[in-house]
Amino acid sequence: MILQDDKKLIECGVRDSKKCTPKRRERLAKQIKEIALNYEIIVIPATDIDDMRKVMTLNEIEVNAFIKILKKLKPDVCYVDSADVNEKRFGDDILAGLSYKPIIISKHKADDIYPVVSAASILAKTTRDEQVRIIAQELEKRLNLPLGSGYPADPITQKFIKTWFEKYDGLPPHTRKSWDTSKRILKDKNNKKLDEF
Repeated sequence: MILQDDKKLIECGVRDSKKCTPKRRERLAKQIKEIALNYEIIVIPATDIDDMRKVMTLNEIEVNAFIKILKKLKPDVCYVDSADVNEKRFGDDILAGLSYKPIIISKHKADDIYPVVSAASILAKTTRDEQVRIIAQELEKRLNLPLGSGYPADPITQKFIKTWFEKYDGLPPHTRKSWDTSKRILKDKNNKKLDEF
């Protein structure tokens, strides 16, 4: 996201997306899009993440996503929420993938510290929520069960995935096979098959 300055974001009360209700995030997302000079959102489908996970870590996937966005937006200064335990390394990895050299400020909890990162997290979260709503409309009618948040720790999502697996003998579409939850379900199925011998 490109901004002139973050004064208007502060006036709007932008904060880390996890600390906002869904309604507030939706309202703020509209305001943020009006304030931003430019912004870019990348949606990476579950199947693509699974393919990339065969050769990359989640941190490397995030670094690549940042690189793609920065190549399009070309900011002079970039604030990022470090996914790596080593903040500097995360910023350096992003910088290494760019032909131009912006200043990269890489911090843990950057979405709590910098309004521009808070705003970006709100745009990312509202986009994700919309994607989950679309997937829920597609899949829920096939089980007559709620999908939940789509996060692997959500018991409603876990129940949905397990029930789907029992009914259709496979994971639901849009489910990351590289999730621990998915791996556990697949492992349980394989163990049951072995028990049948």
